[in-house]
Amino acid sequence: MALPTPVVAGIAAGAAALLLLAVLAAAWLISRRRRHDRSSDTGSSSEAPPPTLAEWGRCGRTSSAPEFHGARQFSVEELAHATNSFADANLVGAGSFGLVYKGLLLDGTVVAVKRRAAAPRQEFADEIKRLSEIWHRNVVTLIGYCQEGDLQMLVFEYLPNGSVSGHLYDTGKESMTRLEFKQRLSIAIGAAKGLNHLHTLAPPLIHRDFKTSNVLVDENFIAKVSDAGIDRLLRGLEGSAPSNGSVYQDPEVHSLAQLSESSDVYSFGVFLLELITGREAAGLIPPESKESFAHWMEEHFSSNELVDPRLGGSFTSEGMTELVGLAFQCLSPSARRRPRMRLVAAELDRILEKEMTLTTVMGDGTAIVTLGSQLFTS
Repeated sequence: MALPTPVVAGIAAGAAALLLLAVLAAAWLISRRRRHDRSSDTGSSSEAPPPTLAEWGRCGRTSSAPEFHGARQFSVEELAHATNSFADANLVGAGSFGLVYKGLLLDGTVVAVKRRAAAPRQEFADEIKRLSEIWHRNVVTLIGYCQEGDLQMLVFEYLPNGSVSGHLYDTGKESMTRLEFKQRLSIAIGAAKGLNHLHTLAPPLIHRDFKTSNVLVDENFIAKVSDAGIDRLLRGLEGSAPSNGSVYQDPEVHSLAQLSESSDVYSFGVFLLELITGREAAGLIPPESKESFAHWMEEHFSSNELVDPRLGGSFTSEGMTELVGLAFQCLSPSARRRPRMRLVAAELDRILEKEMTLTTVMGDGTAIVTLGSQLFTS
């Protein structure tokens, strides 16, 4: 039985409308999938753009690598709230920039706030922005700053285990942490890689104040270099050499009138010396003496008085000998004879890898071989 013409026309129109809707839906799905594929290829998403500078402090970042690089400007009120009005209970130390407080931002980020009295300067803010763009696993991240009234403040990621010096120096007291030889090597590798990263920036960033107390460790004892560029903030941006007589300071600075990457290498050599001895370098040689650390190492290695007795048998003679030799090279009075940080980091990596292999085969605690002058004349 044939359907009436109006009914047939209605069915045809409905089918055409359904077909058109299906085609439009398919086209929309294909278009969306292509946009998704493009965003996946570039590692970005149009639906979730990176946070802006204003959002940076509110997006729940932790002290790990931030997705947005840039200095956030804090207010005094924010940082006072974070540190409970800079309460003594939150005071965790003091450095060249001033007192250091532990703080908690509103987003839950734990930070270290460094505060000093100083008039605001535009150059300070500009330099902070440059420093905050430095990101490396072995460099402490600068999150932001504050300039208000007569105060300047820096906000860094907080590292719970503090500086290496707090775990290293033999103060005669029982330490909660016993840094074994391979752990000291690992810390040295992290610090070397952090310094090398600073040296590879364009232009290179000379740390200018590298020392054991400026090597911090996180909850996993991963080492991070702190206070990179702080000296420039304190002394202005003209790059003048420091005037202090720190034992970490390159002895050639006074004759060259400026610091270089090699100056950081010398400071790193003093750091290695402290890792080996477990003692503060300032107490190894009398202040009135003009003896070099390199000469002091040569004399004391031959009598086995160099190595920290707390290391016990946690190292092999080969590993210790090679670490002492590397420290000796870094401490060369001549800047031209010192290795670059890239080579220092690579050598430390090699020493640790060899140490791991030897202790797996022979076990820890092989005797120290007294090489005397053989080590230092090679």
